[in-house]
Amino acid sequence: MRLTTKFVAISGATALLCAAAAVWIPRSGEPARATAVSGEVRPVWTETDWPFAADPWGKGKAFRCTADNCGGEVQLYVRAKLGFCNCATGVADDGDLEQMSDLALIGKATPIGAGREIIVGPMRGRSRAYRVEGNRNAALLLAFNQRCDMVAATALVGPGAPASLEPAVLAFLNSDLMLKWAEVALGL
Repeated sequence: MRLTTKFVAISGATALLCAAAAVWIPRSGEPARATAVSGEVRPVWTETDWPFAADPWGKGKAFRCTADNCGGEVQLYVRAKLGFCNCATGVADDGDLEQMSDLALIGKATPIGAGREIIVGPMRGRSRAYRVEGNRNAALLLAFNQRCDMVAATALVGPGAPASLEPAVLAFLNSDLMLKWAEVALGL
């Protein structure tokens, strides 16, 4: 009787472990999709005026997160670019990201590591961190598309902010407010 009880307990534990592995293993290679902000940072995004001069893409939306809420000043700029994306491949690699992003708005910047795939709502794209030359800011460039249309997002991270605010920025871009804006801006 004891042997049967031990066998049942070991079999149950093994089945539970296998189930956990079956759930975790396929997800470990998935692109980043932030649904909640992790860590100490609890951003509060406030809409501000678009600070850049007019260009062919027009104005976008600008947001600010104060040092009190983000650990350092963060500026986020988001705008739609209709018909700019490669309809077949989207934002497939870091070269596409640099070409399609708003890198020109922030000046000369040097990549910090490789980019990675992201998901914003039903759209896929890439993000990559940059060091902005000539000041102490860092930047996070994001671009994601739906068919031939895309959204470019640029987060300027001031001194004192955590090195990686990507989960916070992705969580905001995945918020109902921003997904509805993207739907209207891209005509989805």
